[in-house]
Amino acid sequence: MENKLKEIVEILTNNEQTISTMESCTGGGLANAITNIEGASNILKFSAITYSNEYKIKMGVPKKTIDKYTVYSIEAAREMAKSISDFTNSDYAVGITGKLNKVDPNNLNGNDNEVFVSIYEKQTKKHYDNKIIVTKETRKENKNEVINEIVNQLITIIK
Repeated sequence: MENKLKEIVEILTNNEQTISTMESCTGGGLANAITNIEGASNILKFSAITYSNEYKIKMGVPKKTIDKYTVYSIEAAREMAKSISDFTNSDYAVGITGKLNKVDPNNLNGNDNEVFVSIYEKQTKKHYDNKIIVTKETRKENKNEVINEIVNQLITIIK
């Protein structure tokens, strides 16, 4: 994964493009993985960890989207990506929400092993959506599984 992250940083740097993230269940893991790469400060504008519905809404996710589709939906991930792109004026943005094999007593809807990811490309106004079924036993392993899949998807999009 490290080589792919280096390639992402290099491509975005060479293209003078930026990325931002709004993460929930990954807890900033994607932003952390990016910042482990030399030169990340050239491309990573901002990252928000929005565990609660309250802060997703404060960061621009419409409450009506959460009420209609739940916080665990591709619609919420799309709004997260678009909102963080708008907030930071980033060329690319990633929204991540879901459950890593754990019941959320504040949000009982949705399957406990589904993560929803949307990568937003500002120039084309296009969303690249993905639903990831986590299969590992530990939270850490599931986070890594999700982050790895996002990195694979992101490299394909930006090339």
